[in-house]
Amino acid sequence: MCSAANQTCGAFLVWICADLYKGSWFEDMNTERRKSEFPEHTDENRRIWDANAHWWDDRIGDGNDFQTLLIEPASERLLCVAAGDVILDVACGAGRFARRMAELGARVVAFDHSAQFIQRARERTRKDDAVEYHVLDAAKTDALLSLGVGRFGKAVCTMALMDMPEIIPLFFALTRMLKPGGVFVFSVTHPCFHSAAIQRFAEMYEEEAGRHVIRTGVKVSSYLTSFAKKAEGIVGQPKAQYCYHRPIHVLLQSCFEAGFVVDGIEEPGLPEPDRRRAGVRWDDMPEIPPVMVVRMKLTRGSQPSTAGAADTPRA
Repeated sequence: MCSAANQTCGAFLVWICADLYKGSWFEDMNTERRKSEFPEHTDENRRIWDANAHWWDDRIGDGNDFQTLLIEPASERLLCVAAGDVILDVACGAGRFARRMAELGARVVAFDHSAQFIQRARERTRKDDAVEYHVLDAAKTDALLSLGVGRFGKAVCTMALMDMPEIIPLFFALTRMLKPGGVFVFSVTHPCFHSAAIQRFAEMYEEEAGRHVIRTGVKVSSYLTSFAKKAEGIVGQPKAQYCYHRPIHVLLQSCFEAGFVVDGIEEPGLPEPDRRRAGVRWDDMPEIPPVMVVRMKLTRGSQPSTAGAADTPRA
């Protein structure tokens, strides 16, 4: 009786899964995923970053609070860099984090789409540092695979996915470049609280006891729809850059379809200021995390799902 019931249930579940796969949920997810990619921006995006590269490195190449207090400590905790690691650094910019990983004993292969960033990275890197640099487009699978198939135990992408027109080809390439069980750690501006659609505010009001209270925060008017918008990452930079907003479920689903699972996540915030101010800087709102850092793990023996692989550019 149980066996017959199990067979009936199994057949029923297979029918449901097949129906879902052919149905609107998968179609909607694939449509949403495709709308989060902007390949038409590739050439312009590269020109923008070539124009901004040296200016950016002059301003923050030696670190700022975002890097030293939020991004790098969380990335190091999740990446667990150890001596002898071979690590791929995706969209490395001027190589600040690549050099840090080399200091921790790793051998680093780093690349960026901007030749100007790579020029500055090479200038900043000592000849005896275990870092090699390449100029590559992260959306070109063949170029990525030329760096090595199954070569890397770990990969990292520091504050760059939200600057990249296409990210899906990268995720699928990483499944071939990483060893089984390899990890991929990425950091992004927080999709909920720090996108080009939010507004920061500060207000002061009197509580019932008659004391003035300062409140700062963000207003979110758009989140679920992916979009591209030009903005300034640093006020006064030579050219406005494209910011690519992808909600968390779209960002992670692209990783899941490639064969990754979430293995760790941090949402670091800046420390509480000594004195609260009615300001709109991120250090005025310590309860709101401006960045999100995620560790994805490649499941052993995983293969990219058919639904994702079918739509993935290969070169």
